[in-house]
Amino acid sequence: MMAEEVKLFRSWSSPFPLRVVWALELKGIPYEVILEDLSNKSSLLLHYNPIHKKVPVLVHNGKSIAESLVILEYVEETWKQTPSLLPEDPYERAMERFWAKFGDDKHRRILIAISSNIIAGFAITMECLHQAREGPRRSYGSSPGELDIFRRLLRGKNFFSGERIGFLDLAFGWLANMVSVFEEVMGATVLDNQKLPSLSAWMKNFMDAPIIKESWPPRDKLITKHQALRQAHIEKEAPK
Repeated sequence: MMAEEVKLFRSWSSPFPLRVVWALELKGIPYEVILEDLSNKSSLLLHYNPIHKKVPVLVHNGKSIAESLVILEYVEETWKQTPSLLPEDPYERAMERFWAKFGDDKHRRILIAISSNIIAGFAITMECLHQAREGPRRSYGSSPGELDIFRRLLRGKNFFSGERIGFLDLAFGWLANMVSVFEEVMGATVLDNQKLPSLSAWMKNFMDAPIIKESWPPRDKLITKHQALRQAHIEKEAPK
């Protein structure tokens, strides 16, 4: 029997492909990583994802799948070995898909800004974080409407999916790392741990999982990248 071909096109800093990395690692699927320079995209990436021209792209036996949440479902349906990413109950499966999609739609501009290589990326991120607050000089976690969803979804659980990492944890996993990066770069509180202790506890539980911990991009490089984006924007907007 021929070995399966599994390739993952990703960039070093984008949180979207990490969802796929985590899923493949959790299920023990061997795969090859192809790192992309998003400022100079390869012909292979453009071939496998001609519509969006972005990462992640999973190539399985020559067939390509794009969009991280779509890839997560493909991984779950193709490799049925444990651990399962989605629950068995159809309603619970539907709810996890719903909240993952809701999270992406709600915070899409933040997510795009995180993974963006354009100079304005950091400015978009700061604008989104500011708009998510109730008012000036408030922490992101102080807005009851924005993040209360996480508190309700986590009630009485260590992970969104229960007592182990699942689909919804992978979908929201970018928060666990990038919140602290933003806080350091911005010099401001993004998440109020006292007002959202369950979310803070989840972030720690998620980050402490060995497979997750081993896959984060180098923190110093992430901070340097976003500091550079911020400085470039400041210089661009400075009065001439």
